[in-house]
Amino acid sequence: MKIIKFLTAFLFVFIIDQALKYAFLNGFEWQSRCISLTLAINKGVAFSMFEFLGEYLKYLQLLLVAGLFYVFKKELILSNHPFISGVLFAAALSNLLDRFTRGGVVDYVYWHCGFDFAIFNFADVCIDFAILMFAYYYFFGKIPKKVA
Repeated sequence: MKIIKFLTAFLFVFIIDQALKYAFLNGFEWQSRCISLTLAINKGVAFSMFEFLGEYLKYLQLLLVAGLFYVFKKELILSNHPFISGVLFAAALSNLLDRFTRGGVVDYVYWHCGFDFAIFNFADVCIDFAILMFAYYYFFGKIPKKVA
């Protein structure tokens, strides 16, 4: 049952993220006063940090994701929290796939109302969600069964 939860979360996030990226790679764009949905290829990580690493960045990230998976498996985080783990690894691997196939991560959400914010994508939001859920677990000792 736990593997089904992991795979369901993983496939849902991975497929949705790649479908959204496909739409933007094929010309979808939308503008408003505060938010622009427009294609950007990010060759760095958050706020374009580490862009100077070039091609090495994707291999470094691959090692980090593999190491994190090992730790999650060893510490039973995967089996204790399969849904959140599935969300986290799907988002991470979806962005990593972009690096290997498109030369950088496909980003498309750009906030520019009052201040400019880093451009991001659905996978980035899912990573943030998973980290917040794990932080909740760490500080409060449990992860709620249902998220409202």
